[in-house]
Formats: sequence, C-alpha cells, structure tokens
Amino acid sequence: MGFLNRLLHGVPKGFAGELEKDEGVAATAAVRGGGHLVATSLGLWVPDEEGPRRIGWHLVSKAAWGDGAMVITEADEVDNAGGAVVLADREPSRYVVEAPGKLPQAVQRRVTGSIRSRHRKDLPGGGAWFVQRKLSGQDGIVLQVRPDPGTDLELVKEIAAEVVAQLRARPAE
Repeated sequence: MGFLNRLLHGVPKGFAGELEKDEGVAATAAVRGGGHLVATSLGLWVPDEEGPRRIGWHLVSKAAWGDGAMVITEADEVDNAGGAVVLADREPSRYVVEAPGKLPQAVQRRVTGSIRSRHRKDLPGGGAWFVQRKLSGQDGIVLQVRPDPGTDLELVKEIAAEVVAQLRARPAE
C-alpha cells in the first residue's frame, strides 16, 4: 500500500526526505519560502533548517489550518512516569501554503485518528491532558500526559503512573 500511495500521490519534486519503505503519502503542499509539507502514514514532514524532518503523528499536539497557513504545535517527550510519556509543547510553527489541496484534511484525519481517548484533569497550578494514542507504524497504545506550564510536574507524574498501573490491570478486551 505504501508503494501504491507513493506511486499515485508521490513525493513532490525536489523533496529531500527519505521515506520508509512502506510509508505512504496522503497529501503534499509547497511551503512559501521553500520546502514542502508532506503528510504520510507515519507523520508530517516539515521543512527544517537542516532539511525535511518527520514529526510522528503522536507528537503533533495541535494542527490548525486558517488564513492560508498550517500551524503545527509539536511536542517533545521530556520524561517518563511509570510507562506514561510526559510531553512538553514547543512553540507553534507556521507554514504558509498557497495551494493546500487535501493537506489540511489529511493532517486533521491523521492527528485525530491517532487519539484513542483523552481526559483533562484540573490540578493545583493548572492541569494536564491525559491522552491515549496509537503510535504510527507500531502496535499498541501509549499514554501521554501533557501538563500545563506551572502545574506540579511530580504530582502529574504520580497520577500518570497510577493511571498506567490501572490500565495494565484491566483485562484485555
């Protein structure tokens, strides 16, 4: 399927990223100033100073389309809490696209499709999102926790570890 997608949709001319063997292309769009956004089965390729790089769908915290631009908020994995991954959002990156084609829909579908469940918990100093996500190209689900700035990180990690323990104790469906 990846080869067929690549054959039908293809990567844009001049795209220097190296796709995985079975990484299918869903949509592409040229970015003003150079480079391309390329939505694939494994993530979103974005132009970077050192060339194109892929952001896995599970690390796209937010993707918004408006006023001719795609705004991507990427997360970094900053810690681990009993099997849960603690995330911190980067500053959003804005990519001006003149001919988006199906890119906004492809990105929306992939980002929301990676989410299995989400829950917001208010905590002293802020709160945190607890999100179960499917990792592209891998089996299984991961629990991610994204605390708000100013939220007690140790408390968030404690709660996340308890949630992971409860999820592991559940009988398989």
